[in-house]
Amino acid sequence: MSSLLFLGTGDSLGVPRTYCDCPVCTEARTEGLNRRYRSSVWLETGQGPLLVDCGPDWKHQMETIGQRHVECVLITHAHFDHIGGLPEWADSCRWLGGKGRLFGPAEVLVTIRAQFPWILRYLDFVPVDDGWTYGEWRISPWKVNHGKNGFAYAYRFSAMNGDYQWAYCPDSIALTGEQKAPLHHLDLLVLGTNFYTEEAPLSERSVYDMTEAGELLAEVRPAQSIFTHMSHGVDLRKVYPLAEGVLLARTGMRIDFFPDGSSPGTGEVLLPGSERG
Repeated sequence: MSSLLFLGTGDSLGVPRTYCDCPVCTEARTEGLNRRYRSSVWLETGQGPLLVDCGPDWKHQMETIGQRHVECVLITHAHFDHIGGLPEWADSCRWLGGKGRLFGPAEVLVTIRAQFPWILRYLDFVPVDDGWTYGEWRISPWKVNHGKNGFAYAYRFSAMNGDYQWAYCPDSIALTGEQKAPLHHLDLLVLGTNFYTEEAPLSERSVYDMTEAGELLAEVRPAQSIFTHMSHGVDLRKVYPLAEGVLLARTGMRIDFFPDGSSPGTGEVLLPGSERG
């Protein structure tokens, strides 16, 4: 059985902010329900685990699930909150005497190589622009608008032995019709939403808010949706008016997929070292 585990559900700065005493950040420091590390998911497959994004919280995220190493990482885009953990991962590969495999679109890998030119000694870069198969999944990337922050990539996962289709799209906004096309006919959409409603002008923004995401969901109609990449503008103690079938991600939320590609729905596990309110 394949499974998807949410290691991080926060935006680029995570929650709590060091400078902030808002109710959400204050709760995150104490009870911990709103504590959010930078967004990342762990896909367990018959081929072994695939980590999607490796941000600056990577080391702590690995410790919380009792893992000491991962061999394969997939990157959505080369922003710090998604690649800040790569040097530590590469160092882990160095000490363990093996090379990790870093998957991503070619232009993303070029940027990472420019930022960390030494890292090729410890990681093999694998371009995946045309898609590839990993475990039970056929994975297909496509480029999406990331607002003022340029672009990112999203990934569609299609079960090899069944009809289940899901997508991971943590950083996007104002998608074009062409960019929305892979979001149709999904059983599950994992979508980034920084706030419930964000007040900044669209020209200064980079990720959907939940009200805009609701409009997108009404158009592409996934069977189920999970919102992730949330800022300190989202309080998990509140009940937001969301469409049926929409959940807010929490650290430790797990999706189990059956061997035929179907899914029984979502479950939640309490990770070692994490807390709930």
